[in-house]
This record gives sequence, structure tokens and C-alpha cells, in this order.
Amino acid sequence: MNNTNHIFQDLFIFEMANSHQGSVEHGVDIIKAMSRIARKYNIKAAVKLQYRNLDTFIHPDYKNRTDVNHIPRFMDTRLSFNQFTQLVDVIHEEGMIAMSTPFDEDSVEWCMDQGIDIIKVASCSSLDWPLLTKIAFTHKPVIISTGGKTLSDIDKLYNFFTHKGCEFAFLHCIAEYPAPMEHLQLDFIERMNRRYPDITIGYSGHEKPDDHVIPMLAVAIGARILERHVGLPTDKITLNAYSMNPEQADAWVKAAQDAKLICKTKKEDGKYVSQEEIDSLHSLMRGVYLKRAVKAGDEITAGDVFFAMPCHDKQMNSGEFTEGIIASKDYLINDELTEKKQITDIGLVRNVVHDAKGMLYEAGIALGNDFEVELSHHYGMKHFRQFGAIIISIINREYCKKLLVILPGQKHPMHAHKVKEETFQLLYGDLSVNLEGTERNLKPGDIQTILRGEMHSFTSNKGAIFEEVSTTHIKNDSYYEDSKIRSLDPIERKTILKKW
Repeated sequence: MNNTNHIFQDLFIFEMANSHQGSVEHGVDIIKAMSRIARKYNIKAAVKLQYRNLDTFIHPDYKNRTDVNHIPRFMDTRLSFNQFTQLVDVIHEEGMIAMSTPFDEDSVEWCMDQGIDIIKVASCSSLDWPLLTKIAFTHKPVIISTGGKTLSDIDKLYNFFTHKGCEFAFLHCIAEYPAPMEHLQLDFIERMNRRYPDITIGYSGHEKPDDHVIPMLAVAIGARILERHVGLPTDKITLNAYSMNPEQADAWVKAAQDAKLICKTKKEDGKYVSQEEIDSLHSLMRGVYLKRAVKAGDEITAGDVFFAMPCHDKQMNSGEFTEGIIASKDYLINDELTEKKQITDIGLVRNVVHDAKGMLYEAGIALGNDFEVELSHHYGMKHFRQFGAIIISIINREYCKKLLVILPGQKHPMHAHKVKEETFQLLYGDLSVNLEGTERNLKPGDIQTILRGEMHSFTSNKGAIFEEVSTTHIKNDSYYEDSKIRSLDPIERKTILKKW
């Protein structure tokens, strides 16, 4: 898959959201104002709408409530399918790309029926697996915002849309409105470009609309898509703190077009997600509610629930729901589901696999198609992130080649081999090898040979990938120092994956 020359490249997105104020006429005025900017700078531009089937998106008990965040605004600016169709037609007539963010499954059908060119996934919906599955089946180009998402979350999204055969792009996004300068982390764009080199990476901004430095920095550090909220103020309409008027949008495009600066900000191993961002996204998530009364001890299936906003504290959201949950108490119709997300060995394995694949992507290491994966979990899968290793067997003849992935903070316990001699070469990250009581810290490119009978262990602070070249691998040739590990059957401490 290679999207580097696709529709996503060098795209400016004008996000209308609810700025049409529930009026087709006002929406058309916004579209035409943006099209004038697009023609002035000869840019590839899109206007993005937002779709919700409010008849089902909002829980029936909350539709007329004014004390729940977002719902009154959604209801007051409601447009029908036909009215949105008029706006889509104008976008196309003005020579721009029509986009929409569907927040529920019915809205995805609207996108298909109206000939929307690109489907956008909002940050609050980017772990809403029922919705993502529906979107993936459209085979439309997809742009996914990653506000509030960790690296592990983004890896899951990358793998999901890759497996579905979708053309997609990511937007780095800080989902605070407006987003404070110290939370923007523009250097994360650079990391996403390294980690996912085969797709387009962009930036969705919510900073102050008069700030022209941020888009220039985003472009300089590798953003190929830029998105901002826009609107058209009138005597009766005042824009919010993060939306641009046409004059500000004009200056924003010009700044991005003129960007030649180098971006240098603080670098972190992970992505910072503030509590404010989490709270902001939670207010837009769909909660899980019961379609029927359920007794304690009953198994809850997909047919027993529905998804709607709001999602309350301690309530399960739509992305967390899986079939087979056992009710811990009695529920009535329309009650919110408050069960805990199930933690299973299968789920733990999947999370580990996502993280390992993400590290391989970032390191630029391609495996091909012929390999076997072993999860070595010496004290069980629940403790795998503390003790263990991911062992990828590539060749095992008279000589043997493996790749080992060590997660951040993970340690492989002290052991020795009687038959096998092995040599490690660190390819990525940091690795500390304890050989017969002597500690050696390896940097990428360093080599360490382990002779037969030598006791050794290894660990990594930030994560590591290293190559192991050895004599033929023999099963049960690892002799552990810890008697607890020695007493386990190999089946108890190993999980073999033929594919991932």
C-alpha cells in the first residue's frame, strides 16, 4: 500500500462542523468564501461537514435536555439529508472535495448516497470499532484524527485499516478547544511519518485562529494535510475561540504555502494526552445501553445493547464493548452498562502484537511473509510486559536467524543454552545484556556473542529490536536460573503465532 501520491497529499480541509447554524443558505456562503481562497492560492481544498442521525445518535431520554454538553447545539443546528445534499452539490460545483465526518452508522450511508469523496473519522470516534468497521467497508478514502490517542491506539488503527485494504491518512490532533501552545507536540508529526512511512500524515489544528506560526511549523516538520474549523460571522453569529473567519483562513493558507521553517520542539518517547483532552473526547463518545432487561449472571450479546450519547463516567463506551460480558447486576431497558472491559489472554496478546508491529514499522524493519512468532511469557501473559520477549524465527537450518523485540521496561530472565551458541546485534533502541554477571549496554550496531553455557539475561529501557544469529535452534535448550520457570511446561510459558 502506498498513498504518498494520493488525494490526501497537500490537502487543505475547511471544517464547517455546525458553523452552518442549521441554515443551508449560511452554509453555502461559507463554502463560497472558502472556494475563493482555494482559487486565490490554487490549492487542493476540501470542505468538511458533520453527519449524525440525531433520531438514534442521542439517547431518547436526553434529546430535549439542555444540561448535557453538545446535545442542544446538535439539535439547534440540525439539517436534513436533503439539505446536506444541497451543500455537497455546492462544494463540488465550486471545484472542491466534499468530506464528511459520520458519527454513527446511518451517517456512513449518507456519505455513500451523497457521493462524499473522503470520509473523516473524528478523534472521539477513532476507537469506535462498530463505526470504523462500517466506514472500512465503504472503500472510500479515510482520514483519521488521532486526538487523545496513544501510540498503541494509533498502531491498532493503522493495522485495522491496513488489514481492511483501505486508503487512509492520519492527522496529528490535540483535541482541546482551543488547544494550548504547550500541548501541541508538533514533533509527533515527524514520528508518525517515520512509524507509518507508507501513508500521509497531516495536522488538524485547534489553536488560536490568528496564529500563523503553527501551520508553518506543521508543514516544515512533515504535515501534508492541514485542517481547521472555519465559519462566517454576521451581526447575529459569533465564531467560537478556535474557528477562523475567511480573512483568518486566507492568512492561514498563505502561511502554510510560504512555510520554509524547521520545526524543533521537545521530543518524548510517547504522546502526551491531557486530562482535559480525555474529558473533551469522553463527552462526545457513545455509551453502551441495554435494549432489554438483563438479570445478574446473564451473558450480554450485541443484540442486547445499543450505542448512544452521552457516555457517563464508569459507563462502558461503544469501543470497549465485546460480546460475552456477564452481567454483574440486574439492568432495566435503557440502563447504561457499567461492566468492566474484559481482560483476556487473547486481548493481551493482541495488544502486544500491535506494539511489536509498531516498533518494527518505526525501525523500518520488514519481515516478509515467512516467519513464526513466539511470545515467551515466563510468568504468564499478565506479566508479559515485565518479563518476556517476542521472538520472530526467520531461518532455522544449520544456522539460525531470529529477531527479538523487547518492549519498553521488559526483561528476559537469566538463562543459558547447552547446545546453541548465539550472537546478538542491536538494530533499534537500547539493550542491556547481563553476561555472567557483567552488564553491557548496547547501542544500535553493537554485537554481543553468547557462548554455550554462559548465563545471560537482557532488558531494555525504551524498547529494542535485535537480530540473533546462532547455530541450529533446539527446543528445550534454554535452562533458566529461576526454579519457578524451570518447573513450567514449555506450553505454559510460550505462545506460538503463525500469522499476525
